[in-house]
Amino acid sequence: MKLSAFARSFVFDPARPGFRDYPTVLDDDDMTLPGLDASLEQIGEYQRRLWANQAKAVLLVVLGPDTSGKDSLIRTLATFVDPAGFHAWSFSRPAGAEARHDFLWRVTPYLPSFGQMVAFNRSHHEAVIAERVWPVHSPERYNWPNRYRAIRNFESHLVEEGTTLIKVWLNLSEEEHGKRLLKRLDKPRKRWKFDKSDISGWEKRHDYQAFAEEALEATHTGEAPWFVVPGDRKPQARAIVAAVLAEQLRQLAPDYPEEDESVLSDYRRLLAKSGVK
Repeated sequence: MKLSAFARSFVFDPARPGFRDYPTVLDDDDMTLPGLDASLEQIGEYQRRLWANQAKAVLLVVLGPDTSGKDSLIRTLATFVDPAGFHAWSFSRPAGAEARHDFLWRVTPYLPSFGQMVAFNRSHHEAVIAERVWPVHSPERYNWPNRYRAIRNFESHLVEEGTTLIKVWLNLSEEEHGKRLLKRLDKPRKRWKFDKSDISGWEKRHDYQAFAEEALEATHTGEAPWFVVPGDRKPQARAIVAAVLAEQLRQLAPDYPEEDESVLSDYRRLLAKSGVK
């Protein structure tokens, strides 16, 4: 994956596996962020070119703790996209048929086809993060090194076949996390999001973060890197991810496909015969 200096500044560094080594907010003097509106317009244009060419695919994976802004980030990124070539899917902890299959089975039907851009709100990586906190199988069923290897091989296969993976961890401070939960409790239209698992999630937040750090380190590769994005200020996070996504789309689909002159000529003759001027 070719990355600009701006994008590289957010790439996960295995020498710094702890999220505390990464900022949760950028000071205004740290760097000048690309304009969000300009990036969103580029995403819309180049996503249409991706859809028109039908040659490559993009999978955006967004992870982070509860309230980190995953939903709103994906909604923002989709502002100008062509819905024919874009889909977003959300994954919670596996249950039912999902739990009775191998852990990669449930995401496979939702992978992007050539020409599509797909966003995963949580993903197959939850199988090595959330399932370590809230298991769905007995302990002997789990082999975490094997799962890490399976994810690396799975993602390597996708890249080799023409899918670009952009994996984002929204790095939220514990203080901001708590504030957002309180705000959610105070807003009636958001209270429906709470259930008993949220209480457990807050109580086990340190375990979840530790397993997430280990998972990112184990599944970060040059061809499918993780980006650790400051998450305490949603406008900053959106501007960063939008710029990275726009950059990759521009590389994948710089132009529309060549037109077929014979088809255009046939259309012109047909329209001329019909009296269309």
